[in-house]
Amino acid sequence: MAALRAAKQAMRREIKKRVAALDDQEKLRQSRVISQKLFKHPKYANCERIAVFLSMHDEVRTEEIIQDLFKHGKTCFMPKYLTQGTSNHMDMVKLTSMQDMMSLPLTSWNIRQPAADDNTREEALETGGLDLILMPGLGFDRNGNRLGRGKGFYDTYLERCMKHPKGKPYTIALAFREQLCQDIPVGDNDVLIDEVLYEAPQGEAVHHRSGLQGAAV
Repeated sequence: MAALRAAKQAMRREIKKRVAALDDQEKLRQSRVISQKLFKHPKYANCERIAVFLSMHDEVRTEEIIQDLFKHGKTCFMPKYLTQGTSNHMDMVKLTSMQDMMSLPLTSWNIRQPAADDNTREEALETGGLDLILMPGLGFDRNGNRLGRGKGFYDTYLERCMKHPKGKPYTIALAFREQLCQDIPVGDNDVLIDEVLYEAPQGEAVHHRSGLQGAAV
């Protein structure tokens, strides 16, 4: 276990360096390419209840995706992170509009989320579950392994999803090319994701764990 933690920490440091070397213009360019690929994706088109993260400075920008969700009348959910001592908990709560998103307070991570005492929002698993989760992360490999930030929010939430009558939603990670790794070190509690969406170099096919292939952009 200690060796796995050390391997993950070393990989986190390496990936953070790679992403930090990208300027804002390049991050935005790749984010737009990835957003357009997502909008053409059959899973995205056919899903109604979708959870999406509000991006941090080192993640694929999601504002355009959130706008598109509302434009097409989909139901949008976002993470609400709760940290109490050594316990980490995440819910996916309903977001009603872009104005609603912009009115949310900023956390110490410089991302917007509902205040801790905002208990009025619908939580996805208390109602109809989720069809699709758009996943953040620090690193990914082509086998569906994901390296998070070490808090376990998403792995724990996906385990909860599996107990919902609707079952586990389809998962698509959004990644900069610089976040792709040959192999991600994983443990027993790490949940595989179904697909990684990124700007592939010309001529490369994008392989998904589900067996699908996507054309390179």
